[in-house]
Amino acid sequence: MQTRFPPEPNGYIHIGHAKAFLLSYGVAAEHGGKFNLRFDDTNPTKEEQEFVDGIIEDMRWLGVDWDDRLFFASDYFEQLYEWAEFLIREGKAYVCDLSTEEISAYRGTAIERGGQIITPPGKDSPYRNRPAAENLGLFRRMRAGEFADGSRTLRAKIDMAHPNLNMRDPVMYRILRATHHRQGDAWCIYPTYDWAHGQSDAIEGITHSLCDLAFENHRPLYDWFLDNLPVPHRPRQIEFSRLNVTHTVMSKRKLRRLVEEGLVRGWDDPRMPTLRGMRRRGYTPEAIRAFIRGVGVTKAEGMVDFAYLEHCVRQDLNLRAPRAMAVLDPVRVVVTNYPEGKVEWLDAVNNPEDPGAGTRKVPFSRELWIEREDFMETPPPKFFRLAPGREVRLRYAYFVRCEDVVKDEAGNITEIRCTYDPATRGGDSPDGRKVKSTLHWVSAPHAVDAEVRLYDTLFLPERPEAAEGGDDWLSGINPESLTVLADCKLEPVLDEALPGGRFQFERKGYFVCDTDSVRGRPVFNRTATLRDTWAKAQASE
Repeated sequence: MQTRFPPEPNGYIHIGHAKAFLLSYGVAAEHGGKFNLRFDDTNPTKEEQEFVDGIIEDMRWLGVDWDDRLFFASDYFEQLYEWAEFLIREGKAYVCDLSTEEISAYRGTAIERGGQIITPPGKDSPYRNRPAAENLGLFRRMRAGEFADGSRTLRAKIDMAHPNLNMRDPVMYRILRATHHRQGDAWCIYPTYDWAHGQSDAIEGITHSLCDLAFENHRPLYDWFLDNLPVPHRPRQIEFSRLNVTHTVMSKRKLRRLVEEGLVRGWDDPRMPTLRGMRRRGYTPEAIRAFIRGVGVTKAEGMVDFAYLEHCVRQDLNLRAPRAMAVLDPVRVVVTNYPEGKVEWLDAVNNPEDPGAGTRKVPFSRELWIEREDFMETPPPKFFRLAPGREVRLRYAYFVRCEDVVKDEAGNITEIRCTYDPATRGGDSPDGRKVKSTLHWVSAPHAVDAEVRLYDTLFLPERPEAAEGGDDWLSGINPESLTVLADCKLEPVLDEALPGGRFQFERKGYFVCDTDSVRGRPVFNRTATLRDTWAKAQASE
């Protein structure tokens, strides 16, 4: 068995591509076969070496290995050209002078009538019956660069009345003067995907061409080319359902538009479904592979809840992410009966799910930061956090009681004054008294100032691609998909984090150190909140 993944290097790959190449790679590995990576680089106007390098990096990050079997469709340009001449001599291909618009009009369109989709016969090109010798001469002149871009095409001569529109004399070559990222200016005619795809599979000895259902209607054409050429091998195309995830788009063309119009910060924006974006958001390869295994492979198109993807991420990070304390919306606390200038270094557990993770030292001092939402001056029923006269536990530290608050002229609380009980060091009371809430905190003199970026889904509708026509899908962009918090306070250990380092901020969620970080001013991206809505929904069901 031999499989392959054939990405076009016109953008970075997304999680839908990950399903495709993990399936092909896994099937080959399961049967002791081989897996090829082959770039479908047949459109030089959109393809770049940057994307080739990026796709290789992303696939390796996800754990895929193709050994020395890295190929490019452009490696086969000469062989493809020879086979095109073979079809011309056999009377099965011809040079057509119709424009792109005319070819489309002559081919016809599928229409709905009486609840059924019908395809009225198309119209033959006036150049369809040119003699083979004339076609061969014109095709060679196309290659020699004698004709203007778009003025002629080479088309397969199949059946203009075929019910499958892909079989109505499809284009095999078009004239296109553009510098190729590998071939340079050696060619001015380029093969179409349908022409290059199956023949490349045949050249490489691919046994199973696995692709999504979008190519099901192309399979008759895939087989027709193989049936009519002296190919060295006969691959088989098999389709499966593509991966669709709620609240995002999986069209590379649409993702490119988001990037080019500045609607996101690039292909690696953490809101993007690209592997680069997911990596920057803090997703792990293990979590993505678990998600794709959980989704499975079917023939039926469906939609996977984004919450399930986040569930897989949480499941993985819960086991591997060290804990730390970070205050995202700080308000100052002064422990009035704690000695000025005194600092205690308390033991904090790095990861309760990993006994081998050990502990770290956390500084405790007279002045602290806590979350503003953890205090209410006039609390409603069932609010168990800090309030005047109420005692709470500070994680790993002491019980503290609120005695007073300080406000500015506008009435905003600027400082909470508390007292602590020295006997409760470590968070337990020797007299057995209980508190109903435990708060995280950061020592103010030791706090690291940081920027924290909170990410949500990029689109509000579950199915943004369902919008038909125009730019309707763009109207679904979530205006609150990114919230930047500029005045966060982190415990000192987080200043030592390297880009890509993942943590659980206690009570706040999972976060990753961003590439924008600098020492003394780290930047963290929220990977996922702690609340697992998918798991709760499954439990209720």
